[in-house]
Amino acid sequence: MADVMKTKVGIKLESEMIFKCDLGEIKVEDCYIDEEHHVEAEMWGPNPSRMLGMAVLGCLCASFIFCLKKREFSLSDLNANAEVIIARNEKGFWRVKNINVNIDPIIDTAEMSKRADQCRKMFEQYCTVTQAVREGIEVNVNLNY
Repeated sequence: MADVMKTKVGIKLESEMIFKCDLGEIKVEDCYIDEEHHVEAEMWGPNPSRMLGMAVLGCLCASFIFCLKKREFSLSDLNANAEVIIARNEKGFWRVKNINVNIDPIIDTAEMSKRADQCRKMFEQYCTVTQAVREGIEVNVNLNY
């Protein structure tokens, strides 16, 4: 495996504060980021805070399942959710302050429970997104015009 992997994404302004996502060759017909609407029923797509919550949630669930697979076990069902808490910081700017994750795998035997307990101790370490968020991610910005 390479020491560095790169992924590129892009967005294009659609209208006001709505952006169309470019996810490369991924099979998603239309994906939008909507910072204009605040009522869910009016939104074209998630806002960046929701996308961050989904990224953390998806990565944690995938890491947990990956850990179980390494122990020769696979889940038949799992539900999970994340609550993204947004509040003003000391300077008055809105920031994501917490992401609270609940993962509910269906584990109904002693053997399943034993393997899940082994993963409980380590699966978060393998989540690329969660650990990067916890440590802080260097973001380099170029404004070109």
